[in-house]
Parts: sequence; C-alpha cells; structure tokens
Amino acid sequence: MKPTIYNIKPGKYRHYKGNEYEVIGMALHSETLEEMVVYKALYGDGGIWVRPASMWNEEVTVGNQRVPRFASIEE
Repeated sequence: MKPTIYNIKPGKYRHYKGNEYEVIGMALHSETLEEMVVYKALYGDGGIWVRPASMWNEEVTVGNQRVPRFASIEE
C-alpha cells in the first residue's frame, strides 16, 4: 500500500466559501493510488464526497488574499 503523504485528520472543516464538512477518512484511488479525502456535507442532504488530497490542501485566492480551500474547525 502506498504511504500517506497528506496529513488530513478526521474532523470538521470549513470551505473558503463558508459551508462546513466533516472528513470521514482517507482513501486511495483504485487505479492511480492517488490519496483522496472522503468527506460529508454538514448541510442539505449531507452528501458523501471524495476529493483529491492535493486539492483539499490547496490555497485559493479570495480578493487579494491566499486562504486554505478547507480550514480545520477546532472545537
């Protein structure tokens, strides 16, 4: 099994646009072995999603400022 290089822990996160999500865990893409984040929306129908870990950890530009795409919400 490919070693994990991303340190994304289960818990609640806020997307830079404001919605909240809960990371359930990590998974590997079955063919590429790319690390994926498995997460659940904490609004609406609570859908379950996956996103490449590299994208999860990206920074985006909002106005003139760089911010994380997803920020951990400490409780």
